[in-house]
Amino acid sequence: MFKQYWDRVPSWLKNRYSLTTIGFLIWMLAIDQNDFISQWKLSRQLRDLEERRTYYEQAIEETNDRLQELLGDDAKLEKFAREKYLMKKDDEVIFVIVEEPES
Repeated sequence: MFKQYWDRVPSWLKNRYSLTTIGFLIWMLAIDQNDFISQWKLSRQLRDLEERRTYYEQAIEETNDRLQELLGDDAKLEKFAREKYLMKKDDEVIFVIVEEPES
């Protein structure tokens, strides 16, 4: 019974080197911890992390520029504090208008 199936197998597949190569490829494609699929996912994750790193480096640079601008000019610092943190002088009254989202 097994012999009739074995006779149908091409001769190049009966070679031990071919069997070893096929076994190695199956091992590398599916079984091994460092298979090709895992390597592809890791390279995609690395690319995403590098893009995020670039974004954060730009954000840090912009924030540092803004900080230097605020620390260099007292009028801009006061305006920033009033707008962002709702700071006021003793004789002032602040009215905060909040827009409600449309539903």
